[in-house]
Amino acid sequence: MTAAHERPARRPVRSYVIRSGRLTGGQRRAIEQYSPRYVIEFEPGLLDMRQLFPLPQPLTVEIGFGSGESLLAMAREQPQVNFLGIDVYQPGIGRLLQGIVEHDLENVRLICHDAVEVFADNLAEESVDRVLMLFPDPWPRKRHHKRRLVQPDFMRLVQSRLRPGGEVHLATDWPPYLEHMMEVMERIPGFSNRCGENACWESPERPLTRFELRGRRLGHEVRDLLYRKSGT
Repeated sequence: MTAAHERPARRPVRSYVIRSGRLTGGQRRAIEQYSPRYVIEFEPGLLDMRQLFPLPQPLTVEIGFGSGESLLAMAREQPQVNFLGIDVYQPGIGRLLQGIVEHDLENVRLICHDAVEVFADNLAEESVDRVLMLFPDPWPRKRHHKRRLVQPDFMRLVQSRLRPGGEVHLATDWPPYLEHMMEVMERIPGFSNRCGENACWESPERPLTRFELRGRRLGHEVRDLLYRKSGT
Protein backbone atom coordinates (compact mmCIF):
# COMPACT_ATOMS: atom_id res chain seq x y z
CA MET A 1 0.00 0.00 0.00
CA THR A 2 1.15 3.53 -0.73
CA ALA A 3 2.69 5.30 2.25
CA ALA A 4 0.64 8.16 3.60
CA HIS A 5 3.43 10.67 3.08
CA GLU A 6 3.37 9.96 -0.67
CA ARG A 7 -0.18 11.18 -1.07
CA PRO A 8 -0.96 14.75 -2.05
CA ALA A 9 -2.50 16.79 0.74
CA ARG A 10 -6.20 16.12 1.15
CA ARG A 11 -8.11 18.93 -0.45
CA PRO A 12 -11.44 20.33 0.79
CA VAL A 13 -12.70 20.50 -2.80
CA ARG A 14 -12.64 18.12 -5.75
CA SER A 15 -11.40 18.79 -9.25
CA TYR A 16 -14.80 17.75 -10.60
CA VAL A 17 -18.50 17.93 -9.88
CA ILE A 18 -20.70 14.88 -10.30
CA ARG A 19 -22.94 15.61 -13.26
CA SER A 20 -26.42 14.18 -12.86
CA GLY A 21 -27.05 13.29 -16.50
CA ARG A 22 -30.04 11.06 -17.01
CA LEU A 23 -29.31 7.39 -17.54
CA THR A 24 -31.06 5.70 -20.44
CA GLY A 25 -32.58 2.31 -19.85
CA GLY A 26 -29.78 0.69 -21.83
CA GLN A 27 -27.08 2.49 -19.87
CA ARG A 28 -28.66 1.51 -16.57
CA ARG A 29 -28.86 -2.12 -17.63
CA ALA A 30 -25.24 -2.03 -18.82
CA ILE A 31 -24.10 -0.75 -15.42
CA GLU A 32 -26.13 -3.38 -13.59
CA GLN A 33 -25.07 -6.29 -15.82
CA TYR A 34 -21.48 -5.53 -16.74
CA SER A 35 -20.01 -3.60 -13.81
CA PRO A 36 -18.97 -6.78 -11.96
CA ARG A 37 -16.81 -7.75 -14.94
CA TYR A 38 -15.37 -4.42 -16.09
CA VAL A 39 -15.69 -1.91 -13.21
CA ILE A 40 -13.23 -2.03 -10.31
CA GLU A 41 -14.67 -1.15 -6.92
CA PHE A 42 -12.44 1.42 -5.24
CA GLU A 43 -10.76 0.49 -2.01
CA PRO A 44 -7.34 1.41 -0.64
CA GLY A 45 -4.60 -0.94 -1.76
CA LEU A 46 -2.51 -1.53 -4.86
CA LEU A 47 -4.21 -3.08 -7.88
CA ASP A 48 -2.68 -6.15 -9.45
CA MET A 49 -2.89 -5.51 -13.20
CA ARG A 50 -2.07 -9.17 -13.88
CA GLN A 51 -5.39 -10.10 -12.30
CA LEU A 52 -7.39 -7.29 -13.91
CA PHE A 53 -6.32 -7.83 -17.52
CA PRO A 54 -5.98 -11.11 -19.43
CA LEU A 55 -2.68 -10.05 -21.05
CA PRO A 56 0.38 -8.30 -19.51
CA GLN A 57 0.51 -5.27 -21.81
CA PRO A 58 1.53 -1.59 -21.53
CA LEU A 59 -0.96 0.36 -19.41
CA THR A 60 -2.65 3.62 -20.42
CA VAL A 61 -4.73 5.46 -17.82
CA GLU A 62 -7.32 7.98 -19.00
CA ILE A 63 -8.58 10.44 -16.40
CA GLY A 64 -12.06 11.73 -17.20
CA PHE A 65 -13.21 9.71 -20.21
CA GLY A 66 -16.58 11.48 -20.34
CA SER A 67 -18.98 9.68 -22.66
CA GLY A 68 -16.21 7.19 -23.44
CA GLU A 69 -16.13 7.36 -27.24
CA SER A 70 -12.43 8.27 -27.34
CA LEU A 71 -11.41 5.55 -24.89
CA LEU A 72 -13.50 3.00 -26.76
CA ALA A 73 -11.91 3.94 -30.09
CA MET A 74 -8.38 3.71 -28.68
CA ALA A 75 -9.06 0.34 -27.07
CA ARG A 76 -10.34 -1.00 -30.39
CA GLU A 77 -7.43 0.45 -32.36
CA GLN A 78 -4.75 -0.63 -29.88
CA PRO A 79 -5.51 -4.17 -28.70
CA GLN A 80 -1.86 -4.46 -27.65
CA VAL A 81 -2.46 -1.86 -24.88
CA ASN A 82 -4.44 -2.17 -21.64
CA PHE A 83 -6.65 0.82 -20.77
CA LEU A 84 -7.81 1.91 -17.32
CA GLY A 85 -10.48 4.63 -17.42
CA ILE A 86 -11.28 6.82 -14.41
CA ASP A 87 -14.52 8.84 -14.25
CA VAL A 88 -17.61 9.37 -12.11
CA TYR A 89 -20.14 10.30 -14.84
CA GLN A 90 -22.70 7.50 -14.74
CA PRO A 91 -24.24 7.94 -18.24
CA GLY A 92 -20.74 7.89 -19.72
CA ILE A 93 -19.87 4.76 -17.76
CA GLY A 94 -23.04 3.05 -18.97
CA ARG A 95 -22.44 4.06 -22.55
CA LEU A 96 -18.82 2.90 -22.48
CA LEU A 97 -19.81 -0.43 -20.96
CA GLN A 98 -22.26 -0.92 -23.83
CA GLY A 99 -19.44 -0.34 -26.31
CA ILE A 100 -17.01 -2.61 -24.47
CA VAL A 101 -19.49 -5.48 -24.58
CA GLU A 102 -20.60 -4.79 -28.16
CA HIS A 103 -17.00 -5.00 -29.39
CA ASP A 104 -15.99 -7.78 -26.98
CA LEU A 105 -13.03 -5.85 -25.57
CA GLU A 106 -10.92 -7.36 -22.82
CA ASN A 107 -8.29 -4.61 -22.63
CA VAL A 108 -10.48 -2.04 -20.82
CA ARG A 109 -11.30 -1.69 -17.12
CA LEU A 110 -12.98 1.24 -15.33
CA ILE A 111 -12.85 2.84 -11.88
CA CYS A 112 -15.63 5.21 -10.81
CA HIS A 113 -13.82 7.29 -8.23
CA ASP A 114 -11.68 10.38 -7.65
CA ALA A 115 -8.54 10.17 -9.79
CA VAL A 116 -6.29 11.64 -7.09
CA GLU A 117 -7.17 8.86 -4.68
CA VAL A 118 -6.90 6.19 -7.38
CA PHE A 119 -3.36 7.30 -8.22
CA ALA A 120 -2.38 7.59 -4.56
CA ASP A 121 -3.91 4.35 -3.34
CA ASN A 122 -4.30 1.94 -6.27
CA LEU A 123 -1.43 2.43 -8.71
CA ALA A 124 2.07 1.23 -7.92
CA GLU A 125 5.14 3.32 -8.58
CA GLU A 126 6.43 3.05 -12.15
CA SER A 127 3.48 0.89 -13.24
CA VAL A 128 1.86 3.14 -15.88
CA ASP A 129 3.10 3.75 -19.42
CA ARG A 130 0.85 6.64 -20.46
CA VAL A 131 -1.60 9.02 -18.79
CA LEU A 132 -4.29 10.85 -20.77
CA MET A 133 -5.97 14.00 -19.48
CA LEU A 134 -8.08 15.16 -22.41
CA PHE A 135 -10.16 18.28 -21.81
CA PRO A 136 -10.26 18.34 -18.01
CA ASP A 137 -12.54 21.00 -16.57
CA PRO A 138 -10.61 24.31 -16.82
CA TRP A 139 -12.49 25.92 -13.93
CA PRO A 140 -12.15 29.33 -15.62
CA ARG A 141 -13.14 31.52 -12.66
CA LYS A 142 -10.11 32.58 -10.65
CA ARG A 143 -11.68 31.56 -7.35
CA HIS A 144 -12.07 28.04 -8.76
CA HIS A 145 -8.50 27.61 -10.05
CA LYS A 146 -7.65 25.49 -7.02
CA ARG A 147 -10.07 22.88 -8.39
CA ARG A 148 -8.01 22.33 -11.53
CA LEU A 149 -6.71 18.79 -11.75
CA VAL A 150 -3.39 19.81 -13.29
CA GLN A 151 -1.62 21.00 -10.15
CA PRO A 152 2.01 20.50 -9.07
CA ASP A 153 1.25 18.00 -6.29
CA PHE A 154 -0.93 15.80 -8.45
CA MET A 155 1.36 15.87 -11.46
CA ARG A 156 4.30 14.86 -9.26
CA LEU A 157 2.16 11.96 -8.06
CA VAL A 158 1.38 11.04 -11.67
CA GLN A 159 5.08 11.22 -12.46
CA SER A 160 5.88 8.76 -9.67
CA ARG A 161 3.43 6.23 -11.16
CA LEU A 162 4.86 6.51 -14.68
CA ARG A 163 7.58 4.16 -15.84
CA PRO A 164 10.81 5.84 -16.99
CA GLY A 165 10.04 7.07 -20.47
CA GLY A 166 6.29 7.14 -19.74
CA GLU A 167 4.22 9.99 -21.11
CA VAL A 168 1.47 12.41 -20.10
CA HIS A 169 -0.83 13.63 -22.87
CA LEU A 170 -2.89 16.75 -22.08
CA ALA A 171 -5.46 18.56 -24.21
CA THR A 172 -7.62 21.65 -23.72
CA ASP A 173 -9.59 24.19 -25.73
CA TRP A 174 -9.25 26.90 -23.05
CA PRO A 175 -6.15 29.10 -23.68
CA PRO A 176 -5.67 30.22 -20.05
CA TYR A 177 -5.73 26.59 -18.94
CA LEU A 178 -3.18 25.72 -21.61
CA GLU A 179 -0.87 28.32 -20.11
CA HIS A 180 -1.52 26.93 -16.64
CA MET A 181 -0.76 23.37 -17.79
CA MET A 182 2.50 24.47 -19.39
CA GLU A 183 3.54 26.43 -16.33
CA VAL A 184 2.92 23.45 -14.04
CA MET A 185 4.54 20.83 -16.26
CA GLU A 186 7.59 22.86 -17.30
CA ARG A 187 8.48 23.43 -13.64
CA ILE A 188 8.50 19.77 -12.58
CA PRO A 189 12.01 18.28 -12.78
CA GLY A 190 12.04 14.98 -14.60
CA PHE A 191 9.38 15.92 -17.17
CA SER A 192 10.42 17.04 -20.64
CA ASN A 193 8.20 18.51 -23.34
CA ARG A 194 8.43 16.15 -26.31
CA CYS A 195 7.70 19.02 -28.69
CA GLY A 196 10.14 21.55 -27.27
CA GLU A 197 9.98 24.00 -24.39
CA ASN A 198 6.54 25.63 -24.14
CA ALA A 199 5.53 24.01 -27.45
CA CYS A 200 2.29 22.26 -28.34
CA TRP A 201 1.85 18.92 -30.07
CA GLU A 202 0.69 19.93 -33.53
CA SER A 203 -0.35 16.47 -34.78
CA PRO A 204 -1.63 14.59 -31.73
CA GLU A 205 -2.27 10.88 -32.02
CA ARG A 206 -5.74 10.40 -30.57
CA PRO A 207 -9.36 10.10 -31.68
CA LEU A 208 -11.54 13.19 -31.81
CA THR A 209 -14.04 13.46 -28.97
CA ARG A 210 -17.61 14.70 -29.14
CA PHE A 211 -16.63 17.51 -26.78
CA GLU A 212 -13.79 18.50 -29.08
CA LEU A 213 -15.93 18.50 -32.20
CA ARG A 214 -18.49 20.71 -30.49
CA GLY A 215 -15.74 23.09 -29.39
CA ARG A 216 -14.32 23.31 -32.90
CA ARG A 217 -17.77 24.20 -34.26
CA LEU A 218 -17.83 27.04 -31.73
CA GLY A 219 -14.44 28.26 -32.94
CA HIS A 220 -12.40 26.98 -30.00
CA GLU A 221 -8.75 26.23 -30.69
CA VAL A 222 -7.77 22.82 -29.38
CA ARG A 223 -4.16 22.37 -28.24
CA ASP A 224 -2.34 19.24 -27.07
CA LEU A 225 0.75 18.83 -24.89
CA LEU A 226 3.01 15.77 -24.54
CA TYR A 227 5.46 15.31 -21.71
CA ARG A 228 7.83 12.41 -21.07
CA LYS A 229 9.27 11.21 -17.79
CA SER A 230 13.04 11.06 -17.91
CA GLY A 231 14.72 7.67 -17.99
CA THR A 232 14.91 4.76 -20.37
